[in-house]
Amino acid sequence: MNAVFVFLPPLIWIAVVVWRRLSNPFLTLLIVGAFYGVFLALGHQILWNFSFGDNPPQLGGNLTALAPWLQSVVLRIFATVSSLFTGVIVGAISGLLAWGLSVVMRRR
Repeated sequence: MNAVFVFLPPLIWIAVVVWRRLSNPFLTLLIVGAFYGVFLALGHQILWNFSFGDNPPQLGGNLTALAPWLQSVVLRIFATVSSLFTGVIVGAISGLLAWGLSVVMRRR
């Protein structure tokens, strides 16, 4: 099921962009990826407590002395940044693939 959530959305994006013959598939999917990252971050934040329950992640090393609520804030901030970055990267890779397919389709 995880593979469906990971690979299906970008494949659909690529198919739609190539099918619609958009003039700038890279930029289009980069923007779509940025929005995807926002929704990914929201999903992670909304489901945070459901996912971890009574055993939330904790910082290690020198940061173990931080208050638990502060550790949670730090981890949630990094999770959000990671989600946004992931969305943009997925959009960029999808955009490159769509651009390449568009070039090949135009030549045929």
